[in-house]
Parts: sequence; structure tokens; C-alpha cells
Amino acid sequence: MLRLTVVLITLLASPAFSASGPFISLRNTNFVVMIAFAIFIGIILYLGVPKMLGGLLDKRAAAIKAELDEAKSLREDAKALLASYEKKQTEVQAQADRILEAAKAEAAAAAEQAKADIVSSVARRLAAAEDQIASAEASAVKEVRDQAIVVAIGAARDIISRQMTEAESNSLIDASIDDVGSKFH
Repeated sequence: MLRLTVVLITLLASPAFSASGPFISLRNTNFVVMIAFAIFIGIILYLGVPKMLGGLLDKRAAAIKAELDEAKSLREDAKALLASYEKKQTEVQAQADRILEAAKAEAAAAAEQAKADIVSSVARRLAAAEDQIASAEASAVKEVRDQAIVVAIGAARDIISRQMTEAESNSLIDASIDDVGSKFH
């Protein structure tokens, strides 16, 4: 019924009714065009073109729906992947923070060790310097003593040589020889 209504409306709305002369005549171009159009519409309906177009549109709609479903699936996968990468990034950042803290702790420990090493090195050098000073002082004291002994011996020799006579000198030498001889035997 719908087809018949469409055909009637098409016939009534056609510009063929505005032509002059008899309407149903093969000489009226408007009538011929209307018949050709009706035949064309009939062939299209007979061949099932609207069903084919509907089927093609349904296939296209199904394909678009499938693509949308696939896009949704890919979007969900992308969200999951993004969440995974964000989690990994957070873990890597936490690990980097731990490594940084460990490096800072190691640097602080190394700095403390270096300070301790410097303190012990300075202490060793101070001890070595004090030892050198003590050694130099002892050496200087020994040199002063040796020099004092040399001066005292020289002064004693001068004094003894002035006060002693040759006879006293010979008797002292003989007494020393006897003393050394008694100590060795």
C-alpha cells in the first residue's frame, strides 16, 4: 500500500500537469518523462534496491559498531597500559629516590671517613713533627754537652797544665797506669 501511495503522490506532484494539450499522449514530453520515471522506480523496486541499500547500510552500521567496539577495547587496553606505565614510573621514581638517598648516605659516610682520615693523618704528622722536634732537641742538648765537655776538658787541661809541675804529672801517670793494671788483672 505504501508503494502505491508513493507512486500516486509522485504522479500528482509531477510537473506534467502544467503542460498544455492532452496529458495522455506520447507527444507530451512531460507524460513520457513521468512514464519513464515510473518505470525506473518500478525496476528499482522490482530488483530490491531498497533492500540492498538497507542491507549495505546495515553492514556498514555493523562494521562501524565493530570498529567502535574495537576502539573501546583498544582504549581500555591503552588505559590499562597507561596505568601500568604510570605504576612502573612510580616504582622507578621510588627506586631512584632510594638510590639517591643511599648515595647521599654513602657520600656522608665517605665524608666522615675522610674527616677521620684527615684527623688521624694530622695527628700522625703532629706526632712525627713532635718526634723530630724532640730528636732535634736531644741532638742539640747532646751537642751542647759535647761542646761543654770539650770546653771543660780544654779548661781543665789549661788549669792543670798551669798548676801542675812535671814531677806531679809523672807521678799521676804512674798512678793511673798502676790503677789500670790492677783493674785488668
